[in-house]
Amino acid sequence: MFLSLLLAVCSACEDPTVVDPTSDCDALAIISSTDYLDAPIDQVTINSAVINGNCLQFNFSASGCSGDDWELTLIDSDAIMESSPPQRNVRLSLTNPELCEAYITKEMSFDISNLQVDGNAVYLNITNNDVQVLYEY
Repeated sequence: MFLSLLLAVCSACEDPTVVDPTSDCDALAIISSTDYLDAPIDQVTINSAVINGNCLQFNFSASGCSGDDWELTLIDSDAIMESSPPQRNVRLSLTNPELCEAYITKEMSFDISNLQVDGNAVYLNITNNDVQVLYEY
């Protein structure tokens, strides 16, 4: 009885890493001070970072065979810096197990709606390449 109740409750739980099906983004930004510090940081070049609605779209490059085995995550440090508007530090975490010398460019977008703070804007400091983008909502 307890197990069936537990399963019923957990089946209603939402996974915070899963993108809302109504979102146009590929993945959801993760907020975690631990992951921000400890997640893999394989070499990645950010060619561009553009906000379109609630999506932060990256064009990025790295060495590899095809890029099919790459895992890219956008991680927020879980700290809000007071300024006007406020600021958040984020970084791309790339896990790249490919050992080829080709240089591949891909695009991926992240739903950043969970990074909103009080007010109507926040600066996102992308620490991989010292770029700052203004997210207005």
